[in-house]
Amino acid sequence: MSDKPLKIVTLLGSLRQGSYNAMIARALPQLAPEGMTIDALPSIRDIPLYDADLQQEEGFPATVDTLAARIREADGVIIVTPEYNYSLPGGLKNAIDWLSRVPNQPLAGKPVAIQTSSMGAIGGARCQYHLRQILVFLDAMVLNKPEFMGGAIQNKVDEQAGKVIEQGTLEHLAKQLAAFSDFIRRVSEG
Repeated sequence: MSDKPLKIVTLLGSLRQGSYNAMIARALPQLAPEGMTIDALPSIRDIPLYDADLQQEEGFPATVDTLAARIREADGVIIVTPEYNYSLPGGLKNAIDWLSRVPNQPLAGKPVAIQTSSMGAIGGARCQYHLRQILVFLDAMVLNKPEFMGGAIQNKVDEQAGKVIEQGTLEHLAKQLAAFSDFIRRVSEG
């Protein structure tokens, strides 16, 4: 695995058109270390609210099947999300709830990195800790350090251009991606 190129996917927790977290997710491919490619998963916007009756009657929505297949094919997942009300956004939680019920659970044993950003000073820390609890239950292999919590993110982006411009933030993201690459290779060697 040490020489194998790593295929990473990003799962975005925000639905907002001008999302700061989407700006971060879009910056990642250019910050990836050599040997790592990063592609975005489809939006979680069209996933219906989880309903066991719906699952039983109609099966899994195509959007969920697509997410699950792409996650299974990837060497790792980066979840990029804002914090809503001291926790994760409902849409992201709903997507994870669906994914947790898919046969051959795609997050089990999967290396995952978390990136949170918010307009507040602590950058989504409470969301990150709740998300970590959920991922423990799903048996995901979560990167512990370095953490990325982008506080006051509105001051680190160019909203007109839709991109992250603050050099320290970009460097921190690159450092986490390098650590994630090392983490995935360690986990795979087992």
